[in-house]
Amino acid sequence: MTPNLNLWLIPVLPLAGAAINGFLGKKSSRAAVSVVALFFSGAAFAWGLWAALHSFDTLPYQEYVAHWIRSGSFSADFAFYLDQLSLVMLLVVTGVGFLIHIYSVGYMWDDPGYYRFFSYLNLFLFFMLTLVLANNYLLMFIGWEGVGLASYLLIGFWFTKDSAASAGKKAFIVNRIGDFGFLIGLFLIIQHFHSLNFTQVFEQIRPITPETAGAGLLTAIGILLMVGACGKSAQIPLYVWLPDAMEGPTPVSALIHAATMVTAGVYMVARSHVIFEGAPVALTVVAIIGTLTAFFAATIGIAQTDIKRVLAYSTVSQLGYMFMACGVGAFSAGIFHLMTHAFFKGLLFLAAGSVIHAVGGEQDMRKMGGLRTYIPVTFGTMLIATIAIAGIPPFAGFWSKDEILWQAYQTNRVYWLIGLITAFITSFYMFRLLFMTFFGDYHGVHVDEHGHGSHGNDGHGHGEPHESPMVMLVPLMILAFFSVVGGLVGIGNRFEHFLAPVLGPGEAAQMAGEAASHGTELLLMLVSVAVALLGAMLAWLLYLSKPYLPQKIADALGSFYEAVVNKYYVDELYATVFVKPLVDGSTKILWQGVDRKVIDDSINEAADGARHVSDEVRHMQSGNLRSYAGWIAAGAAVLIAYMIWLGVGR
Repeated sequence: MTPNLNLWLIPVLPLAGAAINGFLGKKSSRAAVSVVALFFSGAAFAWGLWAALHSFDTLPYQEYVAHWIRSGSFSADFAFYLDQLSLVMLLVVTGVGFLIHIYSVGYMWDDPGYYRFFSYLNLFLFFMLTLVLANNYLLMFIGWEGVGLASYLLIGFWFTKDSAASAGKKAFIVNRIGDFGFLIGLFLIIQHFHSLNFTQVFEQIRPITPETAGAGLLTAIGILLMVGACGKSAQIPLYVWLPDAMEGPTPVSALIHAATMVTAGVYMVARSHVIFEGAPVALTVVAIIGTLTAFFAATIGIAQTDIKRVLAYSTVSQLGYMFMACGVGAFSAGIFHLMTHAFFKGLLFLAAGSVIHAVGGEQDMRKMGGLRTYIPVTFGTMLIATIAIAGIPPFAGFWSKDEILWQAYQTNRVYWLIGLITAFITSFYMFRLLFMTFFGDYHGVHVDEHGHGSHGNDGHGHGEPHESPMVMLVPLMILAFFSVVGGLVGIGNRFEHFLAPVLGPGEAAQMAGEAASHGTELLLMLVSVAVALLGAMLAWLLYLSKPYLPQKIADALGSFYEAVVNKYYVDELYATVFVKPLVDGSTKILWQGVDRKVIDDSINEAADGARHVSDEVRHMQSGNLRSYAGWIAAGAAVLIAYMIWLGVGR
């Protein structure tokens, strides 16, 4: 019998840390702020491990905390749910999150907003844990919106920089577009299934015949949920916010934009697999979007020179791999890659932060080079992460990426071919990053101890490039260890079997077992490894053996190369088609509204204006559940904003 796990404590612990540092951190020492942040995030991880050990053989486990909403036959509770899927997410979020908290102590130590940073970081963990432990879509949506808020606060952490403030706003707005689709999907679920509880909704959907003859209710719900996932997990066409989010501190990039928040969409799709399995059209949409995003973002990563932006586009591409897996029915393979990606991509971002720290804030790889002799530990860990993401055995990325390609091959060989080409490009641009940063001659400016000369974005003197302190290096070493061995849990399909009670074997997995031979699988594995090695060799040829070739190739490609460097001008296109007309139009409408509705009505037609206001307010009492839900969401947003302003405001 499973003991009472008190799951509610896992998200509440980091919330307590956020509140303590938010209220008291400004007057506390950095050491005190660090202790609070690390204690509560570490306690959440420890409690998650304890819950895992005490429930491993008896999952699923459900825990009701309090009643929440009651309206006719509809109800939604504050309740938490632990099964094999949420357990994987719980340990990834708290484990990697705790390591990033440790790293941040060294990275952010001299920042004047130190207490504010850790308050926001703890707040993010609270919302992310609420998202993954929720037992219903409504509580998941609270966490979903909360991580969006925390992301906005952390991306725009250095709010005095226009680029950071703009990046925060961009992330917030683009995510709201996706969230609108998600919310409409939830309204459809309420209307037709009268519940948002996962178990109750899925029990009603399972007997429904899959919509193989066309599109129906499940297809509409699935596509709308995917719209939300596209925003949160940065897929085409809503991926544009994530590269700009690199304006935030590097630990933010590692925690939110590599290991946790951006995987929320993948988790939500996997959690909703019953809906998608009943809607093959929606599943095809997921596969196409994921496959195209993986390839498209990888091509952009080839030409980027900012070390964090290369990793940003790599993240978008790897998320595309996860959606491709979900789209071919291999949900467990998608979650497997989510887990291994958290290890090696979190490590890549933290190692990039160590590089940036070593060279005084510089992020342009063209001004680096030869750093392996200055920062050998950072180099060693980043080499491991690069091999892992390239898909070279026996490192973690190989096992999960190979599983995705294998399942894609069984479903649609076009997906497999595009995925294979993407694997080649990934290996190429990641080894390009490694060679440009750590090999050859150092191209930066050596700044003496008095600060003479300049180097990097901050312009501070820092002497020779130097290794990071141990508080930053230890998390790198731990993540490097898991980047090596983390994929071994997939040998013999053990990870898939672990998730089978939740996700089932999956249609693609059944096809693989019935229709393909072991020899074919082995051959495809060798092909994927050969492609990864070929990408690494090409990077070596262009950036170490014959470093004059890249510029010649760029000149030969001309305008096409410029288009890739400028990210195919997608941001400019969106600005022209959507942003400018909205901004200009809304400004005009605003002034017309102020002139005609506020001034005219208040002065010339006060009585008539009051009647119109009362009529509008009266419509709030409509008796419509969706209307009430909208007002509840608006009120919650105002309340959360007030609490943040009061407790953790600048």
